Amino acid sequence: MSRTLRVVVVNGSPNERSKTMGLAGLVTSRLNEALPIELHQVDVYRLGPSFTGAAMREDVSPEVELQIRLVEEADVVVAATPVFRASYSGMFKHFFDLVDQYGLANKPVILVATGGSDRHALIIEHELRPLFGFFQAATAPVGFYANTGDFDGTLVLNGEVYSRVEVGLNDIMPQLKALADREEVAAV
Repeated sequence: MSRTLRVVVVNGSPNERSKTMGLAGLVTSRLNEALPIELHQVDVYRLGPSFTGAAMREDVSPEVELQIRLVEEADVVVAATPVFRASYSGMFKHFFDLVDQYGLANKPVILVATGGSDRHALIIEHELRPLFGFFQAATAPVGFYANTGDFDGTLVLNGEVYSRVEVGLNDIMPQLKALADREEVAAV
C-alpha cells in the first residue's frame, strides 16, 4: 500500500471563485482518484500585507512562512495561475520569489493556467516551465490550460480539457506511484 502524497496547490488567482481553481480542482480530483493524496491549498490573495510587503523571506509573518514551507515540503505541487497580460499573476510570482532556490529541486510540479482565449496557452511553455526550471523542479511534461469558453462559471465543461488532464496525469502516474511507494519503504 502506498503512502498518502502531500499535494499543495498554489493558487495564483486573485479571487476566491475562479476558473483557475476550477481547473486545478479537476486536476487534483483526478489525482485523488488514482492515488491517496492529502490536499492543501495556498491562496496567495489571502496572505495579506506581511506577504505583499515582503522584500525577502525574512520579512514575512510566521503564518506566511508556514505556507511557504508547506509548498517546499510537499510531495507534489500544483502551480495554478490565471494569465494576466501574457504572464502569470504578480502575486503568484511574488510567492515563488520567496521560496528557497532549492526548495523545489526534483519535486514533481504540475503546471495549470487559465486565460481568456487559446492565444494565451503558451504561458505553460514560455513562462511557467522556465520559472520552475530555475528551481530545478521535475515539471510534468504536459501542462494544463483552459480558456474562458471551456467553463460554466468555475466548472470545466469542455470534454477535451478532461481528456488532456486524463492523458497528462496518466503520463506521470508511474512516477507519482513510485514516489509514494519509495517514501513508504523509506519510512519503514
